Amino acid sequence: MNPAEAYILEQEEPFRSILLHIKSMVEVTIPEVDMRYKWRIPCFFAGKHPICYMKATPKKGFVDVAFWNSAHLTKHIELMVTENRKVVKSLRYSSLEDIDDTVLTEVVAESYALRARGFY
Repeated sequence: MNPAEAYILEQEEPFRSILLHIKSMVEVTIPEVDMRYKWRIPCFFAGKHPICYMKATPKKGFVDVAFWNSAHLTKHIELMVTENRKVVKSLRYSSLEDIDDTVLTEVVAESYALRARGFY
């Protein structure tokens, strides 16, 4: 089993369901995306370009979907969290009901469209 998939399946609920839903939404939005296990978390790449990563934080009660090229994003940035980070922004979810599929797919699609622009 892919270590990224193992990471997801080892999470407690509701984090497992949140991660699985996010994974499916990213894969539907970017069919050629590749989920890899980097830095001990699932990361999505389109070729050599990182798009986003997912991190479950059960102690704090949420899952982060963080975007590498956040400095260039324009869609739904008012919904993104930057807590203790200089550049990376994320969408944060505590339950499946928190996920707005339209917002998630629009941000993922924009991140993919801007993938060549890099981190800054």
